[in-house]
Amino acid sequence: MLAIWAQTVENCRVQGRSESNRELLDAAALCRQLVREGSVEAFLADHRHQLFPDDLFADLFSSGRGRPSIPGDVVATVMVLQALEGLSDRDAARALRDRISWKVACGLALDDEGFDYSVLTYWRTRLRKSDRPERIFDAVRSVIDATGVLRGKTRRALDSTLLDDAVATQDTVTQLIAAIRRVRRVVPGAAEVTLSAHDYDTSGKPTIAWDDPVAKAALVDGLVNDALTLLAAFADDASEAEATSALALLALVAGQDVEQDDTGTWTIVRKVAPDRVISVVDPEARHMHKSRSVYRDGYKAHIAVEPETGLVTAAALTPANAPDGPTGVTLLDGEEPGLQVLADGAYGSGDTLAALRAAKHQRAIKPFPTAPAVPGGFHRDDFVIDHDADTVTCPIGHTVTITPKRHATFGARCRGCPLRSRCTRSKDGRVLRLTPHDHELVESRRAWRDGDFTEDYRRWRPMVERSIAWLVAGNHRRVRFRGVEKNQLGLSMRIAAINLRRLVNLGLAHDGRWMLNG
Repeated sequence: MLAIWAQTVENCRVQGRSESNRELLDAAALCRQLVREGSVEAFLADHRHQLFPDDLFADLFSSGRGRPSIPGDVVATVMVLQALEGLSDRDAARALRDRISWKVACGLALDDEGFDYSVLTYWRTRLRKSDRPERIFDAVRSVIDATGVLRGKTRRALDSTLLDDAVATQDTVTQLIAAIRRVRRVVPGAAEVTLSAHDYDTSGKPTIAWDDPVAKAALVDGLVNDALTLLAAFADDASEAEATSALALLALVAGQDVEQDDTGTWTIVRKVAPDRVISVVDPEARHMHKSRSVYRDGYKAHIAVEPETGLVTAAALTPANAPDGPTGVTLLDGEEPGLQVLADGAYGSGDTLAALRAAKHQRAIKPFPTAPAVPGGFHRDDFVIDHDADTVTCPIGHTVTITPKRHATFGARCRGCPLRSRCTRSKDGRVLRLTPHDHELVESRRAWRDGDFTEDYRRWRPMVERSIAWLVAGNHRRVRFRGVEKNQLGLSMRIAAINLRRLVNLGLAHDGRWMLNG
């Protein structure tokens, strides 16, 4: 394996160039008719040079030493087809070796053996470390801009979907043991520290009676104390980045799920810590409930879609517990003001609504329903707020001043009020707690209630759900890598492939310039 990797590195020091002259067994010359017209493979066979010109990847290979690499248009074509079909690196390399359609798309000869799968890993690493890691997505986006297909399109639909992580979720015991093992492995001298809860040089979990709560509690206490021993021993000694990272992760894992009881014993807490690390193998993955009964561990893909064409204009990947609203706002960065933004209640927070207003976009966001303090009674929108005077008037007409903490306390005014039973059950009277952007929330609910954008919402927003379905189709619900950065590159590649397929279906062609013939 090391020999293959070394050969790959040697072969990739200089960017290769595709030959313009066809080989004797050129797949396109002999078998082009076997590749379905209107397919992505057929399009790439004809236009990969225009889509992925040599200078698109020139900065990845600044050195003039070494042997020429595989041509950039060939690797980019394989990456797009790989992302389209959801193949592993090994399967993608195999497809290039034995599929006629892939050879035609890449301009190879029928007897061309392709390249080793490690080339794809090497190129992804080069892309990720470059100034433009998402250049393949940007290349497809530049084609979209050149066709003018989005010109005059003033709607964007926002949505997100949860993606499963690529590793197994770990319980508290497994995380503690794995984190301690990593510290002992990467921190100089850590392996010499005496620890007593477990033999960390052996694989697997400790051999205890796992159905015995006393034995399990003793193990948890011992593991936490071992972790604290290591942290105390190397609190000021770690200088290497890897050692510092290992100690920081151990400190996080040792503190997120446990607490000390009155006897000084460490026990597992009966609640989920905020922003809990679910695996030391992939520390950036997170736990997220889609509903009370459905949850996922991993990441969240956020997309912005132009709903008439179904083209994805922007995408971002975050840990699964990241809120939708702020990320959705960033997806619209660089867009011209005046968009109608269609989204569900996850994008309806006051901060998000205020940010969209500041960007001069129109909000077509379905708000979450509000619950009254008393079932069937008055809720927030039945109170009249004068933000200039900082006053609140209740349904019966009592007016109070808003406090510095943004509270409106009616107190004694509720005594004897004939509407009290519909307003509050508190003996101290009704208290209205206002958020910083309360007026944005009120206006959002009014607009939905009055039908300001209901028709547009029902007509145009479903396209983003269809785009989500395209995104996760097949085996794309699970990410292939660890960490946000690597999976962001994977997401951008997947979106580029989906957009390209959509453009081809719309009639994408090139005759000196990009155009749509459909």
